[in-house]
Amino acid sequence: MSWRPQYRSSKFRNVYGKVASREHCFDGIPITKNVHDNHFCAVNARFLAIVTESAGGGSFLVIPLEQTGRIEPNYPKVCGHQGNVLDIKWNPFIENIIASCSEDTSVRIWEIPEGGLKRNMTEAVLELYGHSRRVGLVEWHPTTNNILFSAGYDYKVLIWNLDIGEPVKMIDCHTDVILCMSFNTDGSLLATTCKDKKLRVVEPRSGRVLQVRCSPRGAARDWGGTSIGSLVNKVLFAVAQEDLSMPLIEEEIDGLSGLLFPFYDADTHMLYLAGKGDGNIRYYEIGSEKPYLSYLMEFRSPAPQKGLGVMPKHGLDVSACEVFRFYKLVTLKGLIEPISMIVPRRSETYQEDIYPMTPGTEPALTPDEWLSGVNRDPILMSLKEGYKKTSKIVFKAPVREKKSVVVNGIDLLENVPPRTENELLRMFFRQQDEIRRLKDELSQKDIRIRQLQLELKNLRNSPKNN
Repeated sequence: MSWRPQYRSSKFRNVYGKVASREHCFDGIPITKNVHDNHFCAVNARFLAIVTESAGGGSFLVIPLEQTGRIEPNYPKVCGHQGNVLDIKWNPFIENIIASCSEDTSVRIWEIPEGGLKRNMTEAVLELYGHSRRVGLVEWHPTTNNILFSAGYDYKVLIWNLDIGEPVKMIDCHTDVILCMSFNTDGSLLATTCKDKKLRVVEPRSGRVLQVRCSPRGAARDWGGTSIGSLVNKVLFAVAQEDLSMPLIEEEIDGLSGLLFPFYDADTHMLYLAGKGDGNIRYYEIGSEKPYLSYLMEFRSPAPQKGLGVMPKHGLDVSACEVFRFYKLVTLKGLIEPISMIVPRRSETYQEDIYPMTPGTEPALTPDEWLSGVNRDPILMSLKEGYKKTSKIVFKAPVREKKSVVVNGIDLLENVPPRTENELLRMFFRQQDEIRRLKDELSQKDIRIRQLQLELKNLRNSPKNN
């Protein structure tokens, strides 16, 4: 029998990346130079948020998606944090609510007004303090409204119930800095990766570690539904969720530099692979049978990326057969560049085979239901009919009584003491600026007092008074 090559049929075999034209990019943005391993970008169907470079605290921009082109240098910012902002994430169910975390050990919830910011925003609707060191990651629960996870450099993961504004659970099973958090489809399991080179699958409500995988090369970065993609030192491996001990497939990745970030699309079963500091994006298709992972193609670009934001499914352009969209941060140019991944089709009608039912903007559970042990799959929506629907859920910040702990006349809850040398220096310089301002104000008042005294003296000595 003569040998014949085997060709694998796939509807995504010819997916290609299309960069938006310059007028549809976001230009003139002072993207942060922080070296923290994160994307520094979050996007939803209405807004684009980017962490920016700033002096004296942390800030990020929030720009309406239709406001493309050059952004003015004095564009309003969200600038309430006292330390560098390390991560930002949009609420999946309320499109104008965004969570941020910072080196100042706080997690803050911000409500963006309709139409975007008109002036700098310094007051968050909710400030959450529970970590003893800086907070590097935040993640919203995929099916439950107002449940937020935060991971700090104190090696702890806190679960916040935003209905009451308090932490309700703490996961304390890590021995080093947590690098990544990712949920399965219904949010009943949490996969974490850690600097101790271990991948853990945790039951978040109990904090119980169900499985651990030790890797000599490093730790995983993302979880794709029923499989886990692990990318460290240019090695990609996938393991079954039920058994982490043996990888289903392991593949060397060549030609990508820096830290590798995976993005898994559960609707198309495609895995996108991007390198930090690299301009290329590789994509694969994941299957349930051997060979499990099939290489599709590579998007090439000479401009290196610092991070990538991903548009939710309901924000894609289905008329153009767009199945994924990145927002690429190009630090050297101060540019945010949309990249659309498109399935080439001749027809402009809705393509049902590439747009299955997808998680929508309605939560499946309340915080109390999830905390009581209920699991529920996300509420699905069709992109054909419902992808323009806006959620009617409104965020209501809890009303908390003002507490005080006064020691030597200082309210310790109102004046959080510095925990690091950098925080101490920032606080010192702020106090110096405040002292200088008060001295100037006092000097001006002294001059005014003298002027009033002279005027009073002149009035007394005037001939009319005699």
